[in-house]
Amino acid sequence: MKQQSRDTDLMTLYGRLIVIAIPYLWMLLLFLLPFLIVFRISFSEKIFAIPPYTDLFSYDDGLLNIALNFSYYIDLVNDSIYFASYLESLKIAAISTILCILIGYPLAWAISKCKQSTRNILLLLIILPSWTSFLIRVYAWIGILNQEGLLNHFLMWLGVIDQPLVIIKTYLAVYIGIVYSYLPFVVLPIYTSLSKVDSTLIEASLDLGCKPIKTFFRIIVPLTKNGIIAGGMLVFIPAVGEYVIPELLGPSKSIMIGTQIWTIFSRDTDWPAASAVATVMLLILIVPIYYFNKFQSRQMEGK
Repeated sequence: MKQQSRDTDLMTLYGRLIVIAIPYLWMLLLFLLPFLIVFRISFSEKIFAIPPYTDLFSYDDGLLNIALNFSYYIDLVNDSIYFASYLESLKIAAISTILCILIGYPLAWAISKCKQSTRNILLLLIILPSWTSFLIRVYAWIGILNQEGLLNHFLMWLGVIDQPLVIIKTYLAVYIGIVYSYLPFVVLPIYTSLSKVDSTLIEASLDLGCKPIKTFFRIIVPLTKNGIIAGGMLVFIPAVGEYVIPELLGPSKSIMIGTQIWTIFSRDTDWPAASAVATVMLLILIVPIYYFNKFQSRQMEGK
């Protein structure tokens, strides 16, 4: 019996280890390994930055030779265009995140107040566009926003405007594309947080004479801040490196970091420079990720 119990415990332990190892293996293969490859290329010379790669470290006559090329990182510091690109990307990502939260929160609130059957239908409608190709959805906005598009025809039919508005190939179109594409990532976490709010707390606040607007900011928002922050992170992080939306909808002189990386990689075929720009972008994004994890840890400790 003892041997059987021991075998059962070992099987349970191994099963848990396998379950725990799967996400770590996933992160290793799909995140850490590609990042290390990009990081390694960023220290290479341009002519040696394509397979087969030259060794960065080699032994020659018993001596260790280090062939690290820091010139691309030095260029990032000295060239103001890269600094402007990072700032532009962070600004657009931050504004897009705020817009997504301002639009997504009322939408999530409205869904949470519906009947369960209606709720499921509305959530499905929120998720449904994500099942189609991201590229096709962005292309669809070209047909909506251009001067001969649906939006201008509709506004002119209503008599709101006399001539077509120039929306496509502007930063306004970029904001529209990002908000449309990433709005579900804000709505779902906020909806989850709202569904966990005890309705008796809201009723008690109103019964005690607290105005609805004050109840919202003093009770509901603090109770749903986890969903707000999680949704904001799910928008901000990918929006910083966004390439497709600014390329198709934005101005031709867009300096978002995603377009810069693609230009350096495809037009200039300068793999090390593009890798260095991408590495620095990732290091910048580690900062909000770190504080988000720190915030979550504090929340768990508080519970």
